[in-house]
Amino acid sequence: MTYQCEIREQPAQPALSIRSRVSVQALPQEIGRALAAIAMHLASCGEVPAGAPFVAYYNMDMQDMEVEIGFPVSRQLPGEGEIQSSELPGKVATCLFVGPYSESRPAYDALTEWTEKQGYEPTGIAYEIYFDDPSQTPPEELKTRIMFPLKP
Repeated sequence: MTYQCEIREQPAQPALSIRSRVSVQALPQEIGRALAAIAMHLASCGEVPAGAPFVAYYNMDMQDMEVEIGFPVSRQLPGEGEIQSSELPGKVATCLFVGPYSESRPAYDALTEWTEKQGYEPTGIAYEIYFDDPSQTPPEELKTRIMFPLKP
């Protein structure tokens, strides 16, 4: 499969997120828990998400993944407890993957190769933006935007 890789540059997007450490096996439950907590916080502030949910992966240790789970928001908002104010990066290398989450490795490989060929250096963090609800969408139709923030 071929992937349409590109560089996107826009202002950093305010977000609310929860950082945690989790095994890959427990990741779906942790994503659900974190997004529900952030949605409740947003509702209490009279706000709504400004886009699709995301997960940032700070490492790929499948037994001890450091992740940041959140929603973009329309403006900088205060966090509360484990919910922190953060932001999505402005300059990224990106591609769209369609299919089961467990089969995204070729998209990562293609984006990594393309980014290096273009002379960019990723920061080492990978973001995934999830456009579909996996409980409502067949796995082969799930759309995920993969983004690598780039070093200046």
